[in-house]
Amino acid sequence: MKINSVNLPLRNGVGMMVFNCDKKIFVGKRIDNQEAWQMPQGGVDDNESLEDAAFRELYEETGIKSVKIVASSKQKYSYLLPKNLLGKIWKGKFKGQEQKWYLMQFFGQDNEINLRQKYPEFCDWRWVKINDLDQLIVSFKKNLYRDVVSEFKKFI
Repeated sequence: MKINSVNLPLRNGVGMMVFNCDKKIFVGKRIDNQEAWQMPQGGVDDNESLEDAAFRELYEETGIKSVKIVASSKQKYSYLLPKNLLGKIWKGKFKGQEQKWYLMQFFGQDNEINLRQKYPEFCDWRWVKINDLDQLIVSFKKNLYRDVVSEFKKFI
C-alpha cells in the first residue's frame, strides 16, 4: 500500500534533552530499531500543555521524574519520516512530527532510570557527550538534533 505523505499532517509532539551533572545527554536505544538512539520524545494528548506532555512522556519512556526545565526551544522543530516508515509509525496518520523541545537538568541518581514501562520504547540507555549525538541519531532526525543542540548548548 503506497502512502501519500502530502496529505498527512505532522504529529504535535515534544522532545526532551536531559543532561546530568557531568553535562552528558540521555539517549535511549529504540526497541523497534536497534541501530537508532534518540532523546526522549512523544506526542501531546488532547487538552494537555506542552510542558505537561514533556514531563509525562519523559516519565513514560524512562521512569525519570527528578528533572527541572532549564530552557524551552524558541520555536518548534520538525522532521519527516522516510518513505519506508510511512504507514508503519503512528498507524499511518502522520508524515512526521513537529516538536517543542525542552532542556531538562537531571538531578536524580541513575538507578531512577527504568526502561521497563507499560509501553517500553527503549531497550538500552546511556549518557553521551553532546557532540556525540550527531553520530548516534538516525539520518532523518539529524538536522533537527543539530538545531536543538545549537539552541541548548549554551545552557548546559
